[in-house]
Amino acid sequence: MDALALPDTGTLVLLVVVAFAAGWVDAVAGGGGLLQLPALLLAVPEAEPVQALATNKASSIAGTSAATYTYTRRVRPDIRTALPMVVAAIVGSAMGAFTARAVPAEVFRPVIVILLILVWLWTLLRPSMGMEQQLRWSGRKRHYAIATAGGLVIGFYDGILGPGTGSFLLILLVGVLGYSFLNASVTAKVVNLGTNAAAMVVFAATGSVLWVLGAFMALGNVLGGILGARAAIKRGSAFVRWVFLAVVGVLILKLAWDLLP
Repeated sequence: MDALALPDTGTLVLLVVVAFAAGWVDAVAGGGGLLQLPALLLAVPEAEPVQALATNKASSIAGTSAATYTYTRRVRPDIRTALPMVVAAIVGSAMGAFTARAVPAEVFRPVIVILLILVWLWTLLRPSMGMEQQLRWSGRKRHYAIATAGGLVIGFYDGILGPGTGSFLLILLVGVLGYSFLNASVTAKVVNLGTNAAAMVVFAATGSVLWVLGAFMALGNVLGGILGARAAIKRGSAFVRWVFLAVVGVLILKLAWDLLP
């Protein structure tokens, strides 16, 4: 599949810039794919959709790795919560992909839009939420059970629909489990890293990745991921909260637009 020529220099530079922006947004609040994947589909129209998805993932996993490393140098992720979420999300993603063959994603889209609007309003109207870490059921079976169940559901969403998965992880970690936005970001990055790695194994095995283009975009995504993580660490949970509201707002508009006939 990787027989496609690189796009012209101007288009390539534009894709690298978009990858940088996507890496920055994804490092802070998730949702970088909302920028990067549409850019790939528009800028490389001759690529098959699966190639765009795979190349987006190749670039994203590089940026996520860089952001995770940057975060973990200053903020300690909750590995005990992240690991069961990763496993559950991978299983859920496989279930979602399987379900997508029988049940169109369009069936789920209206429900997702309504849920996102409610979450956006809830976050906006509760400015103190996520400012400080107040873990619920910390160290107890209930905490890990909810994290695992949430990972399964979010993984299912990722498999059947996809956009904004990182933002949904933040919703779970902050709104349900009581993490601060900053600590939720670093834990979500660990989960994203695991699920992205699992997806990359499949994409690489099927020869779907445009490796050269993905390598160029990965450079931008890595730089954006590092700077985004540094900005989140420096400015704290309040900054992450506002970026989160912006990303979820864009996600709502995007999914609602897709619902229009």
